Amino acid sequence: MVVQDIRQYSEIRPKARAYFCYLFHKNLPNHLPSVSVESITSRLLKIRGDLQGLDATYLLDAKGNQVGPTYLKNGKREEDIGVSRSTRAYYYRAMNEHRCTITDPYPSLLNDELTVTASQPIFDEHGEIVYVACIDMPLAEVLRIAHPLASESIAGKFFRIAYAVFTLALAFVSLLLFVKGIEGFLAYGFGHYAKIEIKDIFEATILLTLSLAIFDLVKTLFEEEVLGRPKHDPSSDMHKTMVRFLGSIIIALSIEALMLVFKFAMTEPAMLINAIYIIGAVALLLVGLAIYIHFTHTKEIS
Repeated sequence: MVVQDIRQYSEIRPKARAYFCYLFHKNLPNHLPSVSVESITSRLLKIRGDLQGLDATYLLDAKGNQVGPTYLKNGKREEDIGVSRSTRAYYYRAMNEHRCTITDPYPSLLNDELTVTASQPIFDEHGEIVYVACIDMPLAEVLRIAHPLASESIAGKFFRIAYAVFTLALAFVSLLLFVKGIEGFLAYGFGHYAKIEIKDIFEATILLTLSLAIFDLVKTLFEEEVLGRPKHDPSSDMHKTMVRFLGSIIIALSIEALMLVFKFAMTEPAMLINAIYIIGAVALLLVGLAIYIHFTHTKEIS
């Protein structure tokens, strides 16, 4: 999926850049007294032959003008000599940084697919940039080369399917809890509200609270692991999900403890100690949740 591919690319970008830089340094002549378009082009064609998924290779001069054809895969080429690419990120970053660079994914003009361009400045014997060599490669191919667990790999698809199955199962559990929570009210029928017992209200509230907590967990897992929703701050998203989930559990246990207090006070006063145990456990959960929030918030600020 596109969003998940971009997120994974941001994680493996240093590895991808290192791979392309290795190809450039291995194949292209540099810092030599006689650097010609023909010698660089022949080396670019060798790189094209080694990289089966490569979209295009081309060469720019120091002003950003293309000095040769655009060599496409399968032996095709386009006569783009003289086309100015001085406003492209892969050109001015290579010129400004004086080193091999790799761009963010962008829609290719060739096929509208997400593409990454790697560029390498070519220096003469005096250390001046005379050319910039560029190669375009689809984002999917970059992920396949630099990341063995990329989204389009077998392992990536397996984990995505596994998360989808688990989220579906949890969604059914949430649905069952929701149905069970409102079943008691529906059993009384309309116009018989006076017959509803307090115990049934408490039990239904507990079930609905647990249903909401599980549904919130399902929503987070499905969006992030199955749909590949971008996470600007993954740790923060996980903290929010954890706090909401534990908060729902604490609410459910508090309601259960309150219900037991009312029940035992009227029927079995000797059993009130069990309700106190639950209240103590809820208090410990609240303390633990407060400590968790404090430390995670401190970590995010730092």
